[in-house]
Parts: sequence; structure tokens; C-alpha cells
Amino acid sequence: MTIGTNTVSATPSPEERRRFARVRVNLLGRYMLANRQEYPCQVVDMSPGGMALVCPVAGRAGERVVAYIDHVGRVEGSIMRIQPTGFAMTIQATSRKRDKLAAQLTWLANRHLLDSPEDRRHDRQAPGKSQSEIVMPNGLRVRCDIIDVSFSGAAIGTTARPPIGSLITLGKIQSRVVRHRDDGIAIEFTRLQHPDSLMDNITP
Repeated sequence: MTIGTNTVSATPSPEERRRFARVRVNLLGRYMLANRQEYPCQVVDMSPGGMALVCPVAGRAGERVVAYIDHVGRVEGSIMRIQPTGFAMTIQATSRKRDKLAAQLTWLANRHLLDSPEDRRHDRQAPGKSQSEIVMPNGLRVRCDIIDVSFSGAAIGTTARPPIGSLITLGKIQSRVVRHRDDGIAIEFTRLQHPDSLMDNITP
């Protein structure tokens, strides 16, 4: 992941940005600041002109950012304001790119792809190995039971209740909490898992 030397077209003006409808989303990704350090992030709202990120390192106002966001791809821009949980940034893009972003956001909103915890795009099965470990956002390691698992997520038996949307690790797999259950939590993997390595990766 590298920051290119050539910038895309100018940041949209405040008048242009007000024309863009913000969409509540729940998208995972990674971003890179000017020091070339990469960090995980979660986009909580987005428009073709900007987005708000929940992230561990906020950077500085005006700092250039390159991000790769699930379902959206590469976006570039500058930090517009610092927030308690991260930052809001502008998106620098051509008119064509902004039109494409608008279409992607409309599709995501209409599909309810990110806000549907019951979305089971892959069949789930009970694993042969039911014991594993989750690493909480604060680094605490907690033993857990795997109730069922698929290539895209799992149901976890645990008394821990990390916030919905928070990033945790199940075994070796980075995941996002999408729902609290009576017996634990439901998680979605940040990347689809290969069937040959899934069972090995869900255990520490």
C-alpha cells in the first residue's frame, strides 16, 4: 500500500460536499498516513465527498490519507477534522469516480449488506474443534467455544461482550462483531477464509 506522488482532482468545495448524501455504513478497511504506517479502520458513514473513520491513530488535520475500504476500494483524501474515535476525511476524486462511489453507496444501502447480521451468504457448520480463543480490542485473551462457523463468519459462545462493530481476533482471523447473542457473539471475518485453512486459522 503506497501513497502516490500524483494527486487526483481537487477536493470538492463545501457546496459540493453538501450535495452528497451521507450513508450510514459499517465497512472495514485499512488506511495509511503520511508516515506510511498502516492501521485498521471502520468506516461509519460515507458520501462521495468524504467519510468518517473509527481508528486507533487519528493523524493531523490536513494530513494526506490513502485508504482501502471493503466493497469500495482505494480512496484518497485529507483529514478534515479529528474526532474522539478517529477522524473525518475528504475524498479527492474525479467526477467519474464520485459518480461511481455514489452508485456503490446506493447499492450497499439498498442491499442492506452491512447492517444485516442475519445475512448468511455462506453455509455454516459445527466445527470439529469447538475450543478457541478471542483477542479483545484491549488485547485481553478470552477462551471461547465455536458454536458454528462458515468461510465468512462464526457464532462464538462467550461471556465477553465486545461492542458491536469492534475488531477482535478469533484464533488467527481478524473479525468484526456484528451481533450479541444470548450465549455469546456473532462475528464476521474481515476476509473470506479458504476452506483448506479455515479450521487451522480459527484456533490460536
